[in-house]
Amino acid sequence: MAVRSTAAPPTPWSRNLAEPKIHETAFVHSFSNLIGDVRIGANVIVAPGTTIRADEGTPFYLGENTNIQDGVVIHGLEQGRVIGDDQNKYSVWIGKNACITHMALIHGPAYVGDNSFIGFRSTVFNARVGAGCIVMMHALIQDVEIPSGKYVPSGAIITSQQQADRLPDVQDQDKEFAHHVVGINQALRAGYLCAADTKCIAPIRDENAKSYTGNGITVLELERSSEVSSNSLGAETIDQLRYLLGQGYKIGTEHVDQRRFRTGSWTSCQPIEPRSLGEAIAALESCLQEHNGEYVRLFGIDKGRRRVLEAIIQRPDDDPKPATSFKAPASHGNSSYSSYSSSNGNGNGSSSGKVSGETLEQIRQLLAGGYKIGMEHVDERRFRTGSWTSCKPIEATSTNQVISALEECIASHQGEYVRLIGIDTKAKRRVLETIIQRPNGQVASSGSQKSFTSSAAPSGTGTASSNRLSSEVVDQLRHLLAGGSKISLEHVDERRFRTGSWTSTGQIQASSEREAIAAIEGQLGEYEGEYVRLIGIDPKAKRRVLETIIQRPNGQVASSGGQKSFTSSAPSATATATATATRLSSEVVDQLRQLLASGSKISIEHVDQRRFRTGSWTSTGQIQASSEREAIAAVERQLGEYEGEYVRLIGVDPKAKRRVLETIIQRP
Repeated sequence: MAVRSTAAPPTPWSRNLAEPKIHETAFVHSFSNLIGDVRIGANVIVAPGTTIRADEGTPFYLGENTNIQDGVVIHGLEQGRVIGDDQNKYSVWIGKNACITHMALIHGPAYVGDNSFIGFRSTVFNARVGAGCIVMMHALIQDVEIPSGKYVPSGAIITSQQQADRLPDVQDQDKEFAHHVVGINQALRAGYLCAADTKCIAPIRDENAKSYTGNGITVLELERSSEVSSNSLGAETIDQLRYLLGQGYKIGTEHVDQRRFRTGSWTSCQPIEPRSLGEAIAALESCLQEHNGEYVRLFGIDKGRRRVLEAIIQRPDDDPKPATSFKAPASHGNSSYSSYSSSNGNGNGSSSGKVSGETLEQIRQLLAGGYKIGMEHVDERRFRTGSWTSCKPIEATSTNQVISALEECIASHQGEYVRLIGIDTKAKRRVLETIIQRPNGQVASSGSQKSFTSSAAPSGTGTASSNRLSSEVVDQLRHLLAGGSKISLEHVDERRFRTGSWTSTGQIQASSEREAIAAIEGQLGEYEGEYVRLIGIDPKAKRRVLETIIQRPNGQVASSGGQKSFTSSAPSATATATATATRLSSEVVDQLRQLLASGSKISIEHVDQRRFRTGSWTSTGQIQASSEREAIAAVERQLGEYEGEYVRLIGVDPKAKRRVLETIIQRP
């Protein structure tokens, strides 16, 4: 792979036409650009899309084992130099084992010491970053010297030496993380060099061609098994078997009679340990034959011993075999249960173009459990207020009759939301509530909703609830989903909470309220012992509409009584270091302290309960305070003035003219 590098152009300050010097063990991607006197040490990796231009400021030095990741720009001013570790002058010096991560900017004169980490989109200009420093994402370091072993939080703006000297020390886990990134990139460097070397890559390709799945079956064997057929299994089930074996999953089967099906008391068939697809089919056929007249289901088991792709492949009144083919999920190895269309699988039942396979399965299970079935519809305007209207009552006891009534309701209310309802007539409560059509006429696909669990008795009420989330958080989730907002979580440990260095877990992809609650509860468990906050984002305005802490480090989750966020009658010792507050928690006091220390502007916004749903906040204007005590007093006064309303604290970066904090500190 040819490296794109050119000599420095002749300029009034330099006519030496120096060219890059790249160590033979380094890997420089051909889609990167190197210009001028750039000296790259041993085992360096320079990723695609980087630009390293020593045409104005010069020379540059990149120490051994350093990684320069995608989109990094390294440049320098014609004036100004730093002293490298070899005591020579450089426009840019980057030491050994350093990580310059995606989209970072290092602009000379600049020095980055050994074992340092510069996070995504951070900028270092006219500055020295000492050895072993960790600079997180979106930080600016300018005109200062960061002492060795310091931690710079995400979004920090360090432009005075006083700020630099007050930075916290790097912790052991931070060092381990930086060391891990260096190791990963060294493996990538070796891999890229091997991929470009025929002698290195050829044996690996040969080995992969003969590779075995986790079941001991070769990939080639599975590819050649397309002609395998079965008298009792449909093409869909055979494709599903082939997919599970190809992904290295173990295969399991279970059976249950009609009486126990209602209680979900499944019994395992004999274990399947095939050496070929043919053996797997034979074992599955044996299970079906042995338990003829019962329900039989097939599933895969991943390395984490979790079930994947669970599907019923036989029912008591089944026809011999299905017609359509199984489609493997787009995301391989998904550990969630997947339902397959009963009308297209080995089961019977009416096939419908307007009703998904999962909806058909839900109807079957509702009827089997003795539940009454209903439908409701609502237009887009009333959907936001939850003003659903019932369709014509369904007085049917067969699957086909229910499907006909369902299709009639869908056809009568094209362009509206339509949902399926399951009702327990004895307990007089809803056991299922799922949207099956949306305003654009789209019918919910079988993968987009949660089907019933193994138990035929569906759990839950019409309104989604949670054991770990308070009713207020569930309400907030409901409003966010109804308003089309994107939802995500952020977490932070106790040490980084003080610097506001929250880490996002990524957007939550949920098509229903229940899925969103389940995803959030899962992440609360994953980050137990940390702060976790819920984020709502307006995708059109691209701004946050909600930011509220829903878990704290002691594992406490907001109680169902509706939390008074951040209120505490007894502030902790950390809160009283410089000021005390009677109405504000230690968390809010810490946040106020950080805003004042960084020079941010502070203000308060309030809203009553009715306008809270539409996000119509009113600002009380900027708080003019010359000390922390004055700021606390001003905030407490406003809390008293707007008692019975939502109140949130706002922090604004006056230079970037953007909000750096937006958090609710009082609720009605």
